[in-house]
Amino acid sequence: MMQTDKTLLEQMAITESDAERRKSLLSFSAADAAWLARCKPVIERKIDALVDEFYEIQTRIPEIAQLINDADTLKRLREAQRNYILDLFSGTYDLDYISNRSGIGLVHKRIGVSPRFYLSANHSLKCLLAKLINEAIPDVSMRQAILAALDKLLLFDITLVFETYICSLISEIEAEKDKSETYARTLEAKVRERTQQLEEMARRDPLTGLLNTRFLSETLEQTIKSAQRRSEPVTFVYFDIDDFKKINDIEGHQRGDEVLRLVGDAIRKISRAEDCCFRYGGDEFCIILPNCREEQAGEIYARRFKEVLEQYRHDISLSIGIFQTGPDHYDEPEVVIRCADQKMYEAKKAFKLARQSSDV
Repeated sequence: MMQTDKTLLEQMAITESDAERRKSLLSFSAADAAWLARCKPVIERKIDALVDEFYEIQTRIPEIAQLINDADTLKRLREAQRNYILDLFSGTYDLDYISNRSGIGLVHKRIGVSPRFYLSANHSLKCLLAKLINEAIPDVSMRQAILAALDKLLLFDITLVFETYICSLISEIEAEKDKSETYARTLEAKVRERTQQLEEMARRDPLTGLLNTRFLSETLEQTIKSAQRRSEPVTFVYFDIDDFKKINDIEGHQRGDEVLRLVGDAIRKISRAEDCCFRYGGDEFCIILPNCREEQAGEIYARRFKEVLEQYRHDISLSIGIFQTGPDHYDEPEVVIRCADQKMYEAKKAFKLARQSSDV
């Protein structure tokens, strides 16, 4: 059940037995209740004058006058105070009475009446009531019994008001704590998300969006170990763009960057989800293909890659080196990279020789 679905007494866990226990702790008995009830006619005759005098005292206090603020508020407060005083001498102090008294504490907390002003008002009311009782009741023993009972009941009311006030503060603190914890969790989630984004950015080449070489050896080592457990081949593709320097020299570096981005886009288009694609640096690129044989990789990058790349530009060619490790024997990552690199340079030599022959 939500807190707002509970009554004030349920929130404070006050039952009839608890109410009687509270009264007994202050020695407030049925006899005390009877004495107060006997005094009610005296109070009723003077109630309006009593309330007038009470608020005359209260409005002299600047902070209280500022809270009351207008005649309509004062009128409502006067009526509430009138009912409260009559309840003090009703002789019935059951759960309804306790709920009303507790509600006073809640209202005081909500409108910003600090405990010191409540205690001050309670003291003023007690003095006014004592004065009235002393003047109206000549019998000393009766007067003393009524004043003693009133003193206990007002103290009973104070405990209820303050307990409600404190419970309200605790609820606010718990609510703020929940808000803080929720905010902290949200902030932690955002920090984790942002950290993941930054980590991902650190893994990526900003120009092409491919992985950078910081994680190449680590990724290749993990891929080879996974392949060993499943007895699968791993193929490594190493290539660079032919005559890339000429593109930069003739068309400019901005155009060269555009070519690098086009190559990166083409790599992503033909690669599988499990492939890891890297910009090795400059115009060199690497791809790790798990569970893929050398001839399969050759088909992908000799034919399909060329077809995709030609959709962008027809004058871009690549020198490609492909090296397979496993499933019979698995090389170290450094050996795999070096062997693919060597094959790429052999392909580049062949490209240069072919171009020289065509020029002749």
